[in-house]
Amino acid sequence: MTVRTETFFAGTSLGERIASFRAELAVKAAKRRVYNQTLSELQSLSSRDLNDLGMSRSMIKSVAYEAAYGK
Repeated sequence: MTVRTETFFAGTSLGERIASFRAELAVKAAKRRVYNQTLSELQSLSSRDLNDLGMSRSMIKSVAYEAAYGK
Protein backbone atom coordinates (compact mmCIF):
# COMPACT_ATOMS: atom_id res chain seq x y z
CA MET A 1 0.00 0.00 0.00
CA THR A 2 1.31 3.43 -0.93
CA VAL A 3 0.45 6.60 0.95
CA ARG A 4 1.03 10.02 -0.51
CA THR A 5 1.15 13.06 1.70
CA GLU A 6 1.31 16.61 0.43
CA THR A 7 2.12 19.57 2.62
CA PHE A 8 1.21 23.08 1.56
CA PHE A 9 1.87 26.39 3.20
CA ALA A 10 -1.22 28.37 2.40
CA GLY A 11 -0.46 31.67 0.74
CA THR A 12 3.28 31.71 1.23
CA SER A 13 5.83 30.99 -1.43
CA LEU A 14 9.36 29.86 -0.78
CA GLY A 15 10.63 33.38 -1.44
CA GLU A 16 8.22 34.87 1.09
CA ARG A 17 9.25 32.32 3.72
CA ILE A 18 12.93 33.03 3.12
CA ALA A 19 12.31 36.79 3.32
CA SER A 20 10.39 36.32 6.55
CA PHE A 21 13.19 34.19 8.00
CA ARG A 22 15.82 36.80 7.07
CA ALA A 23 13.70 39.58 8.59
CA GLU A 24 13.33 37.57 11.80
CA LEU A 25 17.09 37.05 11.95
CA ALA A 26 17.66 40.78 11.46
CA VAL A 27 15.28 41.61 14.32
CA LYS A 28 17.00 39.10 16.61
CA ALA A 29 20.43 40.48 15.70
CA ALA A 30 19.27 44.04 16.40
CA LYS A 31 17.93 43.03 19.81
CA ARG A 32 21.17 41.25 20.62
CA ARG A 33 23.15 44.38 19.69
CA VAL A 34 20.96 46.47 22.02
CA TYR A 35 21.55 43.95 24.81
CA ASN A 36 25.32 43.91 24.29
CA GLN A 37 25.56 47.71 24.01
CA THR A 38 23.45 48.27 27.14
CA LEU A 39 25.41 45.65 29.05
CA SER A 40 28.71 47.22 28.03
CA GLU A 41 27.63 50.72 28.97
CA LEU A 42 26.26 49.70 32.36
CA GLN A 43 29.33 47.63 33.19
CA SER A 44 31.54 50.61 32.46
CA LEU A 45 29.78 52.72 35.11
CA SER A 46 31.15 52.99 38.61
CA SER A 47 29.25 51.59 41.57
CA ARG A 48 28.45 55.14 42.61
CA ASP A 49 26.97 55.97 39.18
CA LEU A 50 24.90 52.80 39.31
CA ASN A 51 23.72 53.71 42.77
CA ASP A 52 22.63 57.12 41.46
CA LEU A 53 20.52 55.26 38.90
CA GLY A 54 19.02 53.10 41.65
CA MET A 55 20.82 49.98 40.48
CA SER A 56 23.34 47.53 41.83
CA ARG A 57 25.90 45.53 39.86
CA SER A 58 23.79 42.39 40.24
CA MET A 59 20.99 44.04 38.26
CA ILE A 60 23.03 44.90 35.16
CA LYS A 61 22.22 41.78 33.12
CA SER A 62 18.51 41.88 33.90
CA VAL A 63 18.28 45.58 33.05
CA ALA A 64 20.12 45.03 29.76
CA TYR A 65 17.83 42.09 28.94
CA GLU A 66 14.73 44.16 29.67
CA ALA A 67 16.04 47.00 27.50
CA ALA A 68 16.57 44.66 24.56
CA TYR A 69 13.75 42.16 24.85
CA GLY A 70 11.22 44.07 26.93
CA LYS A 71 10.63 41.48 29.56
